[in-house]
Amino acid sequence: MDRRNFLTAGVAGAAAGALAAPAIAQDKQVVRMVTTWPRNFPGLGTGAQRVADRITAASGGRIEVKLFAAGELVPPFESFDAVATGAAEMYHGAEYYWQGKHKGYNFFAAVPMGLTGQELQAWVHFGGGRELWDELGAKFGVKGFLAGNTGVQFGGWFRNPILSMDDMKGLKMRIPGLGGEVLRAVGASAVSLPGGEIFPALQAGTIDATEWVGPYNDLAFGFHNILKTYMYPGFHEPGSGLSVGINMGWWDSLSAADKVMIEACCSAENDVMTAEFNARNGGALAALVNEHGVQLHRFPDEVFAELAKASEDVLAAVGSEDELGGRIFESFRTFRASVAAYTKLSEEAYTAARGAALGI
Repeated sequence: MDRRNFLTAGVAGAAAGALAAPAIAQDKQVVRMVTTWPRNFPGLGTGAQRVADRITAASGGRIEVKLFAAGELVPPFESFDAVATGAAEMYHGAEYYWQGKHKGYNFFAAVPMGLTGQELQAWVHFGGGRELWDELGAKFGVKGFLAGNTGVQFGGWFRNPILSMDDMKGLKMRIPGLGGEVLRAVGASAVSLPGGEIFPALQAGTIDATEWVGPYNDLAFGFHNILKTYMYPGFHEPGSGLSVGINMGWWDSLSAADKVMIEACCSAENDVMTAEFNARNGGALAALVNEHGVQLHRFPDEVFAELAKASEDVLAAVGSEDELGGRIFESFRTFRASVAAYTKLSEEAYTAARGAALGI
């Protein structure tokens, strides 16, 4: 697909009349979902559309979800406010975009040296995360559900390989959430930009480097046309959860059956998007390397160790900001220690042994 097809935002005319209350006629509602993604962008934009379509279909058309991509109704980073104020009923985005509201939101998307995708699901559903997320959302009138995951992300695109911590000094990099704060702590400059603004910023030299997601999405955005150095692994987003946020007033107006239906639709997309990224990343990486001359470089162990140390300091600072943030951090930290011990002896041990035995 042409990258420009993803970056073109059709803003004209979308806002006119769109901020009215949801249309209700003969038990049918037309509700609005705003997103932080370009329309039809692979994985993220299409995943948001799948959620909207699934809710519409599962409700038999009684709840018709109309999707507005980034910039079509509100700017991407204003999606949370749109839902909190009732200008839209739903958003699809990444919770760390809302850290300006409360830094605890980071933990429900991804934090540096945090949880993998399946570990995040485990924490939210069985480790106390659900209750804390609800408590946080109640402050703003928004209820969140996991509705997608991109898996372990790559470390990003650079003009030159990162060989030591000196290479991080003064680097201007697009990286959101707490990952950006880690980079600031080690002397880099972090910029948070929505997806559609990254490529132009690289072209203009406004930023020197960027992370986005991984091979599947990065190939679609065409970063390889500007930068050829692709670093791994990413320290900042080990399992990036995407979410549907719902206006609490509208949520409370729904029947119990419709609430269960919407939650099930979100859970289904969490599974489908995870599968999509796992299926597509390998082929996209091969194309980047073999067809576009991209060079893979692993972060040196000493660099990763320094980033990990800074990450722990940043997370601890978040936990000290207020009482709720402290409880979210403690719950996350306790669960991470518990689940990591098993992950090391299960998935990590198996994939390492499989690779050694089969040479893959």
